[in-house]
Amino acid sequence: MLGLSLALPFLVAQSAVAFAPNAGQHRRSSALFMSGVDRNPNFAKLAGGYLFPEIGRRRTAYLEENPDQADRIISLGIGDTTQPIPTHILSGLVEGSSKLGTKEGYSGYGAEQGRGDLREKIASSLYNGIIAADEVFVSDGAKCDIMRLQQMFGQGVVSAVQDPSYPVYVDTSVMMGQTGDIDETSRQYDNIVYMPCTSENNFFPDYASLPRADIVYFCSPNNPTGVAATMEQLTSLVETCKERGSILVFDAAYAPFIRTEGVPKSIFEVPGAKEVAIEVNSFSKYAGFTGVRLGWTVIPAELTFKDGTPVRQDFNRVMTTAFNGASNIVQSGGMACLDSEGLAEINTLIDYYLENASMLREAMESIGYTVFGGTDAPYVFVKLPEGTSSWDAFSDILAKAQVVTIPGAGFGPGGEGYLRLSAFAPRDSIVEACERLKAAMS
Repeated sequence: MLGLSLALPFLVAQSAVAFAPNAGQHRRSSALFMSGVDRNPNFAKLAGGYLFPEIGRRRTAYLEENPDQADRIISLGIGDTTQPIPTHILSGLVEGSSKLGTKEGYSGYGAEQGRGDLREKIASSLYNGIIAADEVFVSDGAKCDIMRLQQMFGQGVVSAVQDPSYPVYVDTSVMMGQTGDIDETSRQYDNIVYMPCTSENNFFPDYASLPRADIVYFCSPNNPTGVAATMEQLTSLVETCKERGSILVFDAAYAPFIRTEGVPKSIFEVPGAKEVAIEVNSFSKYAGFTGVRLGWTVIPAELTFKDGTPVRQDFNRVMTTAFNGASNIVQSGGMACLDSEGLAEINTLIDYYLENASMLREAMESIGYTVFGGTDAPYVFVKLPEGTSSWDAFSDILAKAQVVTIPGAGFGPGGEGYLRLSAFAPRDSIVEACERLKAAMS
């Protein structure tokens, strides 16, 4: 051991020399070097930065100008969970990690589609057996799977999105080359079908009256509006997709927040959906796994492309080619999530965040604002006074109350005139934010 301890500093020193760049490599060239590779032109079409980093940039800029306000900042912005992972669920992560330190428990690469027992448990515990285990693909999150689906669909499809909606659907469509340029007046991309979701139509689009799309992205409960679609509404959407030959990509990441009786938590509760729909989901909001990363996508055996090829066959090829499977540690945590104890812990977490949402909703209503969401979702969508820019409202509230919100315009042109408030902050921050918002927005 003594010999090894004496050798280690030498090895570290030698390693540092071996990997250190030559001093000459630090010298700047007098001329700017550029490669001979053309930039992907689709990235040049993207409008500004992705929404949430842009919020962070503006928050940072504010604090650089007002460093004395740093301790006062409360974030009701990005939907990032803040409560610790509960005890039983955490024990699954700990057990998964500990096993790697034993000869008997060590595991290396696993199935790219996920552990068989976890796929079985998702199918039985969350879907009551209405889908099969081999239709479940375990992954590192719903957002990542949306891009994987886009890679599978390719460049030649037309997508439809709710307006407003989660920006990933639009941005990945642009990156894949499915769109034309953005119209600077409408702030909409050519070759995307924007489905208006307004208070007048209860934030549910009339897809049947709009141009046909190959792929229809739909999120319920919706981000940012917080509105959950009813069984009647989803039945009509499934029927329209079937009539038009569209594939419906249903984002159910906020499903556990649904408390209203009879509102579907999965698109597969709707008759006929297995012939037209894909569902993406995630443990991020269920169990505080936003940083842990575990999700899944369900592709039924009945769903096929125009030539009869099963869709899940091609998605399986994407997963096996470009993904080595979710972390075995994290999948152990997923197993614990779906134990009876884990499901009870998830319900407790969801109740906590829904109470936060109720407080935000009541605060806004108490000063006269019209509010949507906040009952079956962790988001409160606040209608601003007529003519008020949502980015101006964001800046004004940040300056007056040191509360970070999300401007509705960041979710598409249909979100202009609204603010989204996230209920994922700790309770004491929610209480304080409510008082500050009432003072700043009255």
